[in-house]
Formats: sequence, C-alpha cells, structure tokens
Amino acid sequence: MSHASALPAARRLTPVLPVVAVIALLAVPVAPGGEGGATPADAASGVLVMWCVVRLLLHRRRPLSRTAAMVLGLPVVGFAVAATVTAVPGEAVTGFARCLQVFVLVPAAVLLLIRDRRDVRLLAWAVVGLALWQGAVGVHQYVTGTGASYMGREVRAVGTFGPGDVMAMASVVAFGLVCAVGLALEPAPVRREHLPARAEPKAWWRVWAVVCALLLVVPLAVSFSRGAWIATALACGAQLVLAGIRRAVKAGAVVAAVAVLLVGGFGVGSALLQERLSTIGQVADAPDQSVTDRYTMWAAAAGMWRERPLTGVGLKGFPEHRDGHASLALSSGSDTEGAGAAYRKQPLLSPHNMYLLVLSEQGLVGLLALAGSWLALLVLGLRRLVRVRRAQGPGLDCALIACGLLIWHLIDFAYADIGGPTTVLTAVCFGVTAWWALASDDPAASRKAVAR
Repeated sequence: MSHASALPAARRLTPVLPVVAVIALLAVPVAPGGEGGATPADAASGVLVMWCVVRLLLHRRRPLSRTAAMVLGLPVVGFAVAATVTAVPGEAVTGFARCLQVFVLVPAAVLLLIRDRRDVRLLAWAVVGLALWQGAVGVHQYVTGTGASYMGREVRAVGTFGPGDVMAMASVVAFGLVCAVGLALEPAPVRREHLPARAEPKAWWRVWAVVCALLLVVPLAVSFSRGAWIATALACGAQLVLAGIRRAVKAGAVVAAVAVLLVGGFGVGSALLQERLSTIGQVADAPDQSVTDRYTMWAAAAGMWRERPLTGVGLKGFPEHRDGHASLALSSGSDTEGAGAAYRKQPLLSPHNMYLLVLSEQGLVGLLALAGSWLALLVLGLRRLVRVRRAQGPGLDCALIACGLLIWHLIDFAYADIGGPTTVLTAVCFGVTAWWALASDDPAASRKAVAR
C-alpha cells in the first residue's frame, strides 16, 4: 500500500526535479581563481529547458497562454535588435543566447513545469537549503579568517563562490531569506470542505521557516554586501506589509530584538558591520574607490546610450566601449584575494547597474521591452496576491515568495547586474514569479491549482 501510494507522489514531483537539480548544483564549489564561464548549473538549466520541451511534445500541451507568451516574449525584441548592431558576430550570438537563457527560456520552463503551490514550496525550500549551506560556509570563513579580503582582513563571507564573485553568496542567502520569510507568513489554514488540510503547510513548517530566516541573517551580515542588505530589507519589508500591517509590526519587533541580541549582546561583527553600515550614507558625500568606480561606469553607460539611444552599442558591448566613455577617475580594476585564491586585479566589465547595462547595450528599445516585462509580472503578481488575501484563500506564502523575489531583483538591479554562477538562480526566481503572475490566465489551470 505504501509502495503504491509512493508512485503517484514520485510522478507528481518529477516535473520540477530538474529545477531542484539546477538549484542544488549551485552548491558545487567554484575553482579558486576561476575565470567564470559556464557552470554545472548552467548546463543543468539547458537540460531543464529540453526536459520541458519534451514534456510539452509528449503531453501535446499548449506551451503558454497568450498573456504569458507576450509578457515573457517581449524582451526578445530588444535582444534581437541589439544583436543586429553588435560589431562582433560571435559576441552577438553568445549575448543573445545568454539573455534568452536568463530572461526567457529558463523562466518559461520553470513556469510550465510548476504544477501547483506544493511545487513552489518545494523550490522555495530548495533555495533555503542552498542558502543555509552557502551561509554556513560563509560564517565559517568569517569566524576562521579564511574568507575573502575585506579591509585588510580575510573575513568576508563568500561561500563556495570565491573572491572573484563576492556578491554571489550574499545573493543566494538573500534569496533564501526572502523565501523563508514568505513561507513563515502563510496564515494557518482555514478548514474548508473543498480544500483538503494536507494541501496547505503544517504549523511546524512555518516554525522552521522562521528559524531558517533568523539563521540566514548572520551570513548575510558577514557578507558585508551593502546592496544585498538594502534589497533584502526592502523586499522582506514589502512581504510583511503585503501580509498585513499587524503581522508586519510584530515581525519588525522580532527582527529588531534579534539584531540587538546578535550585534549588541554577542558582538557579531559589530565593529566591521558598524563601519560598513556607515558607508551607506557616505556614498554621495565621501565615496570610497569602489563607489567612485561605480559612478564612473554609470556615467560611461549613460554616454554609450546618448551615442546610440535606440539600439545601444550591442550585446556584450560595454567592455569594448567603456574606456572611450569613462573618465580618469576609473581605476584599473578591483583587488580580490583570499578564500583560497591568490591576489589578482579583477577588471571592471559592467556598470553594476542592470538598467544602465541594458540601456547602454540595448538602448531604449531593449530597456522598455525588458523593464516592461518585469513591470507586467509585478502588477499581475500583486493583483493576484491582493485577490488571495481578500478572499483569505490558500497560497499567500507562494504569492509573498514570488513577489518578494521580484521586488528584491528590481531593487538590487539599481546597483548590480547579472553575471557569475548565480545568474541561473535569478532565472529560476523569475520563473517562480512568472508562475504566480501568469498561471491564473488559464481558468482551467487556476481551478485545478486552487482545488489542490
């Protein structure tokens, strides 16, 4: 009997297992001093897309609704236009393929493979598990002094990603924190005749989600990533407000108490954290060299856009045109060392602002297409969240996860861009958001999901 009941469960989980595999492969350590390139997770994302195509052919399903096809397919217009003006054909092909992978193909595959809320929760817990692993490695690096170099000390937590991508671990931990907060904010299920109780999270799930969220605050703090701090605080704050003002006040009190306990009571990174926090307010008055480099590259990106306002300089064109538009204030690169890697000067190949990167390489056409797709996902996702909250129906945790991840990216993209091993995880996050925002376009699918 147990064996027979296990078979349907295995068949039900099969469609999203490749997505879980993509997430799990991000735990594979990056070779010290590696120069980037394709990762095992990138290869798995290609398998994920192929798996989705095979399933569509076998089941003869319509791939996407009209709204979903329009929203997810809109960025292709900007990618195609920018590819036509790219000077180097090879760069045009690789740039076009990378943009399709991150913003179209993988999100669409995740959208099509997710069946219901239980699949979203499975993916959320997978992200939380990855974040806990990377966070544990990062905290160990901070405690033992084996992390990336920061202020002359090798204490910066970078997880298994190495000093060449100091934002990677912070991003993964932030994603896990956002997912944990969303899972913790699911209200207790209301018993209804047409909704089986087993379809909704148990109380102990929410307790463990709270525990995981509190644990992930520590590695996020010792990552010393100002951008991840800001994006995570605002995204989690938005989740709390969307879940209800009363719950937001209670959760805010708990977070404040934990922060006082960690920093004031145990002194977790108090001196370095206080100094890092103080620099957030100094980015305009007395910026350090990293902030100066960022401002200089922002100005260079704006100069490229003014030169070619509609189409930009072409995909992957920013590094080639950077020196022609940057001022002398730009340094030769950022210094990286520690965490098992030797000292090296890392070149500055992007403006560290996703909106300016798209504007400089794809012009107004590309920015309006890509940002328009994100805005549509945000509006549709928030609209569905409000409907679920008003009806007091199930699935508020999925809504908060999906909207929280998108809000995090929209904020983080103001001072960061894609690149590095965690880019494929960004694509998965967009897929989860797309499922929540667009799955309701198919009435039959919506009724089936609600029934589950």
